[in-house]
Amino acid sequence: MKPKDALDRRADALIAAEYIDAHGKPQQISALTHQRLAALMQAPANGSAPLPPVVIFYVGQPLSLAPVLSADAEWQLTSESGENWSGRCQPGEALMLPALPAGYYQLTLTQELQCHCCPIIVAPRRCYEPAELLAGESLWGSCIQLYTLRSAANWGIGDFGDLRQMIAETARRGGAFVGLNPLHALFPAAPESASPYSPSSRRWLNILYIDVSAVADFGLSDAAQAWWQAEETQQAIRAARDAAWVDYTAVTRLKLQGLRLAWQQFRRRTADDGQAQAFVEFVRAGGDSLLHQGLFDALHAARSAQDGTGYGWQHWPAEWQQANSAAVLAFRIEHSDEVRFYMWLQWLAAEQFAACWQLCQQQQMAIGLYRDLAVGVAADGAETWRDRQLYCLDASVGAPPDILGPLGQNWGLPPMDPQVMAARGYEPWIALLRASMRDCGALRIDHVMALLRLWWIPKDESAAHGAYVHYPLDDLLAILALESQRHRCMVIGEDLGTVPEAIVDKLRDAGVYSYKVLYFEQESQRHFRAPAMWPRQAMAVTTTHDMPTLRGWWQSDDLRLGSALGLYPDRAILAGLYRDRRLAKQALLRTLLRSGDLPPRRRFRRASVRMSHQLSQAIHRYLARSQCALLGLQPEEWLDMALPVNVPGTVDQYPNWRRKLSVTLEAMAEDDRIDVLLTAVQSRQRQRK
Repeated sequence: MKPKDALDRRADALIAAEYIDAHGKPQQISALTHQRLAALMQAPANGSAPLPPVVIFYVGQPLSLAPVLSADAEWQLTSESGENWSGRCQPGEALMLPALPAGYYQLTLTQELQCHCCPIIVAPRRCYEPAELLAGESLWGSCIQLYTLRSAANWGIGDFGDLRQMIAETARRGGAFVGLNPLHALFPAAPESASPYSPSSRRWLNILYIDVSAVADFGLSDAAQAWWQAEETQQAIRAARDAAWVDYTAVTRLKLQGLRLAWQQFRRRTADDGQAQAFVEFVRAGGDSLLHQGLFDALHAARSAQDGTGYGWQHWPAEWQQANSAAVLAFRIEHSDEVRFYMWLQWLAAEQFAACWQLCQQQQMAIGLYRDLAVGVAADGAETWRDRQLYCLDASVGAPPDILGPLGQNWGLPPMDPQVMAARGYEPWIALLRASMRDCGALRIDHVMALLRLWWIPKDESAAHGAYVHYPLDDLLAILALESQRHRCMVIGEDLGTVPEAIVDKLRDAGVYSYKVLYFEQESQRHFRAPAMWPRQAMAVTTTHDMPTLRGWWQSDDLRLGSALGLYPDRAILAGLYRDRRLAKQALLRTLLRSGDLPPRRRFRRASVRMSHQLSQAIHRYLARSQCALLGLQPEEWLDMALPVNVPGTVDQYPNWRRKLSVTLEAMAEDDRIDVLLTAVQSRQRQRK
């Protein structure tokens, strides 16, 4: 077969020739786009192997395989605990494995002195759900962007110390969880690369969230304490803390200065010290992934110090671009202390985050921490540097043009090659879920449609010139359910936008909770969805990190800002969006009046009514009466804030991921209006039981 024939066959299997756009119309993919994307993928594994790369079953399903044999063979199956089963199989016959509980197994087939291995995965059919939800209870929690938190103690950015305070306050008011933005590792050597949805690695944590003041060795170090008490340091801390926007450069400089002094103190600990032993065990458990994270951060810092740019590995000298090169090995040996410093920072972050999880358990919160998994990683970060073959670096993912984004979206994240994932027995997916489900009770998967398909955009093309590439949905969902049950971690799928029918039922049947945003629950020009008609297996929220706050939406601030930033070049489209917003506000007022959440006063019958505390409370009461099992509440709404944290489609035009909350955690704890709002929410939830 000619190479082009194999390439075409691969493309036909994975790349959709057309898609249905946001207007419900079919759109064809150009032959050039099809060809360019197909060329980026690795060829399928050799089909002559007797076993596939991986086989997945569900619990209770007959475990039958059909190996391709030329002669009799012996097989052996090994469980994770070392239990073995064995037998013989013949050509043309099915290989029947014994009934197995959920878990991971290794099948070895020996034929004519050759051994072939295949992972066998047995999965439950549904993800984990807390007992409270299974019993019919409804739970609410706080949903925060951690970096936005202000406090009297932090260093200019919300940290794990602030998270502990947020957990305590949420639990005190009856909340069951604290939802978080992605905590993924970013770029300490390029601190202004601040998007939590464009991380260096999804396997490790953002070290800026370390509460430096709570680090034991920071307090024990005389040098660290002298630096801390210096007037220059205190002035810099106050400036960072009082800034209206997170100053990532200043915060990073301060935290790394303090942490380096603490590291020198930590290095004095003896080998039999408990903290030293815990760090050694963390390094051992982290393996190559942690080593390469520390190595990448050290290399990045060294390179940034040389050229001052902060560019990622694709701009490094050629000898540093390969993680296994002789030059990188030499750097690792010569700068071993620096590499271990960055690994130590990961340990500190993990320890402090685990302590937050333990606090949730002490407070008996039904869910506790609720983490967020970004859809991908940055093209020039630690993950792509370490594992080049897994990612298609000459493409990026995003979204096709739609009503709110007429230019489409390019997120700048290279996609994983679905064929490489399968060839590796889905090890990258398993490892990612295990890292993401650690120390939490819920995981939100951003853009959950990525389990079925992703919009791939060839390099140097606009978002409009992309295509959907399909992923093995059934296999990914099965592994998701298995890891969810093992970690006792429920799953919420962010299923906004154009959701293909092929995934809706499968997500529901797999126990993945839907994500329902107020703004998208308008049923007609006259009404929003009645509370009784919202789905039970879902989480209700007013807004998300990509959307305006409630006040911003009511005032159409997002449309004005988007227009000023050039996101709506078509005036007719913008005029239509303003018209739709007026109708949506009228429909929401009408729904609130009909439900009794607003008093029947004339002033509430006009879309021109201003956002007020009374109107905000009514909207929250309406959401609380929905049938959704979960309700996520944002502090921005409690504080009546208007500015968004992120404007999709912008990079430098708006200070994304930097806007802080308007008041401190201490002030929120004493705000009676917040108590009134949250009491009303809980009351409404109880009334509908």
